[in-house]
This record gives sequence, C-alpha cells and structure tokens, in this order.
Amino acid sequence: MIQIVKATNEDLHTIANIAYKTWPVAYGEILSQAQLEYMLDAFYSEEALKANIANGHEFILAVENEVALGFASFENDYQKTSSTKIHKIYMLPESQGKGVGKLLIENIEKTAIDKGSNNLLLNVNRFNKAIGFYQKMGFSIIQEIDIEIGLGYLMEDYVMEKEL
Repeated sequence: MIQIVKATNEDLHTIANIAYKTWPVAYGEILSQAQLEYMLDAFYSEEALKANIANGHEFILAVENEVALGFASFENDYQKTSSTKIHKIYMLPESQGKGVGKLLIENIEKTAIDKGSNNLLLNVNRFNKAIGFYQKMGFSIIQEIDIEIGLGYLMEDYVMEKEL
C-alpha cells in the first residue's frame, strides 16, 4: 500500500536521488544534457532543497514498503494569495502508471482545501508528456511563460490551474 508522508531534512537525499533518476527520462528529449545537469544541480542540491523549505515549501513522499516512489513539493498561500502552488512532482520511471502522481496531487489538494486555498497551480514544460496527466486530474492551461534560469537557459512552461 502506498502511503503519503511528510518529508524531513533527512529525506532530502532521497528526493534528490528521485529527481536525478527521473529527469533524464522526463526531459532527455526536451533539454540538452548540459541544461539538464545545470538544472538538477541548481534545483536539487541539499542547499537548494533546504532553501525551498525555508521559503515555505512542504515536501511529501509516496512510500511503499519503505521505498520512496516519488515526491512532491508545494506551497500554500502562494505569493500571499489563496492559491497553492505545486512546485515539484516526480515519480521514479518504474513507478509511473501506478497512481503515485494521483495520490500526491490528491494529498496536496486536501491540504490546500484545509488551508483555505481556492485553486492549485503548477508549471509544466510545454513539451512534457505529463500535460495530459494534469488535464486528466482537472488542470487547465491558463498561461504560457518563459523563465530565465541562468547561463542563457529558459524554462518554457505552461501555467496550469485547478479550481478547488
């Protein structure tokens, strides 16, 4: 049985490991190897993850038989609004299709409702196959944005929203 548990600082290494295993599969055909490495180093170093937590991000893990299958991070009251922003959500490639992502989003949605949020927001790369999954989960594309992340790299994203 898959359980959703709150992650702690002791889980940051596990979160980074999942990202390093997942990103090449999720983004290997979308991003250059150099951009992939740059982004992983920038977003999943222990310092970066601790800074996320210090800035109000909550991390959760999907765990089955003491093995972490995936994780998500989210922020309630995003930019002092009644929105909850899902910042990260990744499952190990071998655990995709088992309902892990759905469980993570449902857990975030419940927390968001309990905190008084009106909607969920997330960014997704415009070429990511996960867009269809998010649409099945009730999200709609509301905006197209490009975010500069350094070294001339861009995140070419859609902003998606789900009303609660």
